[in-house]
Amino acid sequence: MLYEPISVFDMLKIGVGPSSSHTLGPWRAAERFVNELESKGKLEQVGQVKVVLYGSLAKTGVGHGTGIAVQMGLCGYDPVTFDVEQITPAINRIAQEQQIVLVGKKQITFNPATDIQFLFTETLPYHSNGVTFLAALNNGEHIAETYYSIGGGFVKKEGEEVVADASVSLPFPINDADDLLKWCIKTGLSIHEIVYENEQAWRKEEEVRAGILKIWQVMKECVYRGCHTTGILPGGLNVHRRAASLNRKLIGDVAYSNYEEWIAAIQNGGNSFKYILDWVSCFALAVNEENASFGRVVTAPTNGSAGVIPAVLHYYTVFCNDSNAEQNSEQKIIDFLMTASEIGSIFKKESTISAAMGGCQAEIGVSSSMAAAALTEALGGTQKQALMAAEIAMEHHLGMTCDPIGGLVQVPCIERNTMGAIKAITASQLALQSTPDFARVSLDEVIKTMWDTAQDMNFKYKETADGGLAVNVPLSLPEC
Repeated sequence: MLYEPISVFDMLKIGVGPSSSHTLGPWRAAERFVNELESKGKLEQVGQVKVVLYGSLAKTGVGHGTGIAVQMGLCGYDPVTFDVEQITPAINRIAQEQQIVLVGKKQITFNPATDIQFLFTETLPYHSNGVTFLAALNNGEHIAETYYSIGGGFVKKEGEEVVADASVSLPFPINDADDLLKWCIKTGLSIHEIVYENEQAWRKEEEVRAGILKIWQVMKECVYRGCHTTGILPGGLNVHRRAASLNRKLIGDVAYSNYEEWIAAIQNGGNSFKYILDWVSCFALAVNEENASFGRVVTAPTNGSAGVIPAVLHYYTVFCNDSNAEQNSEQKIIDFLMTASEIGSIFKKESTISAAMGGCQAEIGVSSSMAAAALTEALGGTQKQALMAAEIAMEHHLGMTCDPIGGLVQVPCIERNTMGAIKAITASQLALQSTPDFARVSLDEVIKTMWDTAQDMNFKYKETADGGLAVNVPLSLPEC
């Protein structure tokens, strides 16, 4: 059997909102296109570039900022490090000057209004998220390359075979939950320990730790920023940010100078069920309001579901122990994110993490499943209980459609992250109080069911804004 190696850093990516499939993926595809032109020595010959968006990328591209993303990618900007405050000025400059500098080296005439085409009625056969880049060279040559954004920021070039990296040999190859459980039973290792051993096939131990802690740092910064930023989200839906006002209601209108002081104030505020529930929702709202504002988030496993894991991880670090000393340790954070990433990778291998392929069950459902398993193991659950929690969380997201109003990752997307986080916590509690040997449904069975459901789901409920709330809620969006 061929095992597909997927790293923690494939599942948990630092990037820019609002969508991993419609923003981060096209951004990366544009980067690949111009970098390949440069590597082939053809960049200096480019006289014109056009971008053609198909299917879901076209239908919801304006709301997801797809046109913005491809321009940023063509410029060679890195979504991990580029200052998000400079995105709007950069895009405005291109539109005003009608010039773009490919990879920061080759300036050409470029009019976003005409050189980025949205083909709303055409979908490429391989995947709904298709984008074609067309380059006309000064010597008369024409180059056309098509890429597919297949979910979670992953990009596949047309005709490119996805094969296992021969240079990576994992000590514990895993394709499904049965494989994972087999290795856990055989070795006695926990899920995160299995993942940790595998991860060292890619990079050194200190690099793994530093990389995961960087991911956690971005999550913390995103939560803190989202809980202290007011205003109306961009895009024309007139959606007001709620995390900041909820934050003030819960701990008062006090200005805390940093994240640590703020978290300490939250911990001192109480531990009632309602208080904790409000904070979990606040954490999730904060992340996805940042995501909707082209903020920096961690794709976990997608941007649309980026708030679930940070919310559940904050629930764990803030509320799950009176002293919080052990829970706040770096190793506990690393273990949590490793377990979560492995569950996400199994969903990607056996089903999908793309809403354009599977509806919102593939985003919020998968993120909830990831968080449930990670929380269960963090709270002392066994490997079987962790997998049971992952199954429970997904079972109660089966069939969830993706119907973003106006194609924006705002309604119902932001609130769905609060629901996914709460379901993850509930699933974990159920699993911790259960005997997994008597469980009637396995994680692999629910993953297969999710894929079957995705196959049967009507196309208009797969991130097209052609069905559900997207067509039943009146709105008037500005022309873009």
